[in-house]
Amino acid sequence: MRAATGQVQAGYYQRGTHRPINLNQCPIQDERLNPLLAEVKQDIQTRGWSIYNEEAQRGKLRHLALRIGARTGEQFLTLVTADAGLPGLAEQAEIWLARYPHLVGIALNLNPKPGNAIFGAQTDCIAGRAYLQEGFAGLTLRLRPDTFFQINTAAAEALLGAIAAQLALQGTETLVDVYCGIGTFTLPLAQQVRQAIGIEVQAEALELAGINANINGIDNITWQVGRAEDCLAQLSVPPDVILLDPPRQGCDRAVIEQLRQLHPAQLVYISCKPATLARDLQRLCQDDCYRLTHVQPADFFPQTAHVECAAFLTRSELVNL
Repeated sequence: MRAATGQVQAGYYQRGTHRPINLNQCPIQDERLNPLLAEVKQDIQTRGWSIYNEEAQRGKLRHLALRIGARTGEQFLTLVTADAGLPGLAEQAEIWLARYPHLVGIALNLNPKPGNAIFGAQTDCIAGRAYLQEGFAGLTLRLRPDTFFQINTAAAEALLGAIAAQLALQGTETLVDVYCGIGTFTLPLAQQVRQAIGIEVQAEALELAGINANINGIDNITWQVGRAEDCLAQLSVPPDVILLDPPRQGCDRAVIEQLRQLHPAQLVYISCKPATLARDLQRLCQDDCYRLTHVQPADFFPQTAHVECAAFLTRSELVNL
């Protein structure tokens, strides 16, 4: 936004509002991004780019998105605009690349639609690479500006370790990862099973998952694009383990019914919202179809009320009573 003084401001929304709190450094994000905040805002002001007014729906520049690989230190800068016309952007992008040695790419995302969605559907690389690289569980992953990836790399690795320990995989299993995204959990777990299948509705995420598999030399994964319930219904191989990592709203009833019909020996349900997790666990365990054997919480967002957790379910007849 632009203050009454004409100064360009950027930060996070004040709680419960769409009013940004101006920041030049942030105490909770990776401190390696702090040098970009004040300087990039000043560059935007110097360029005279118009700032989007949400109420009037006028102006160009809507959001500034910064991303960093926690393990690699690689940084990516994305400008989100209501239309593509930012005069001098290509020149400014090259200046940023030269100024910040860890900045590997600058992208322009087009989001002309009113509303609170940050990113639109179209993202174009303006300078540098179209992706940054991150290390995760001993693997190298490519992340694009709008790629969903667990924001707390260390906590995600710890949760992955807890999942692997609890599953005690023998290398003979078929594992299905539903809502697999770019393969964050699919890829490391695939190294511990005979065959893995990743299911994801977003084709762009699966494209990146395939690239990440090739980069890491993992060749025992089949990727299936489509709705979770449809892909589960079409599985040609009965899975031994199914991993679920749905969005906050949890699983549709059709997904739950497919899981109950497939009835694998083990289910792992990763959730970021305890209320929808409890609802779905009740449905999965109905009529003694599954038993909940273990729940592992993970603190992805310290000093907040948010908690992620992995719930482990075992087919009822396999549980030692």
